Amino acid sequence: MIENPLVSIVIPTKNSEATIEKCLESIRNQTYSNIEIIVVDGFSKDKIKKIAENFRARILLTDVKRSEARNIGAENARGEIVLFVDSDMELDRSVIEECVEKVREGYHAVIVPEVSLGRGFWARCKALEKLCYIGDETIEAARLFERSAFEAVKGYDEELIAGEDWDLSQRVKKAGFRVGRVYALIKHHEGKLGFWETIKKKYHYGKTIQKYRNKHPYESKVQLGLVRLAFIRNRKKLAKDPMTFVGMILMKGCEFLAGGFGILSYKMRIFRRRTTSGI
Repeated sequence: MIENPLVSIVIPTKNSEATIEKCLESIRNQTYSNIEIIVVDGFSKDKIKKIAENFRARILLTDVKRSEARNIGAENARGEIVLFVDSDMELDRSVIEECVEKVREGYHAVIVPEVSLGRGFWARCKALEKLCYIGDETIEAARLFERSAFEAVKGYDEELIAGEDWDLSQRVKKAGFRVGRVYALIKHHEGKLGFWETIKKKYHYGKTIQKYRNKHPYESKVQLGLVRLAFIRNRKKLAKDPMTFVGMILMKGCEFLAGGFGILSYKMRIFRRRTTSGI
């Protein structure tokens, strides 16, 4: 690869003015400078276009789902390397420099560990959960890809609404590409996280996760299970904050049930459709 490759950063957005500025500021402050920013916006009603222009981002307008938006961003990218982040994420200053170094070492995709930040008790529970996943490659997924690897597996599966990150990482690995990891972090700003908000989100994901489960039956059993090895490995860390740990277990249990009801809802919908059509 060339000495100083261009890194294209693709950010799907939709009415994200509350968080996008911090995201773009963290990109501008990277220790690696050969970067282009591509914002793929779903015709937002807020001031996101003006904010993105202030950071010299290229803006693509298209009203599509997240996976397709990422693929559109990659198709329009000029870089040899593509990094995908969400508008509510903030990058440590050395994220891109460390990722580029991994690509120089021969890796084709890179995992950037993610921590969760937010306000309120349930946000602390989510943050504790996310800390347990750092270093767990069954849960973490690559965010940065060498363009050749990304294109070889045809990018994100646009049929997937949930599990698309896991799916892409697994297809990259199964295609024989090397996946590395860095130490610099991505901070995911959750805001004020409500209990019922997380439950409804998992129910919605449950209604759409079956396509992912069909593609990766073995991996999905591990990733979607209630009891995870990450919690056992981090039991000492969890024991240091027993109240938050109990809240995390309660939240995970309810999320698991909500996801199960979502999957059941999906299967019932398919059953009714087949019964109605006489299949």
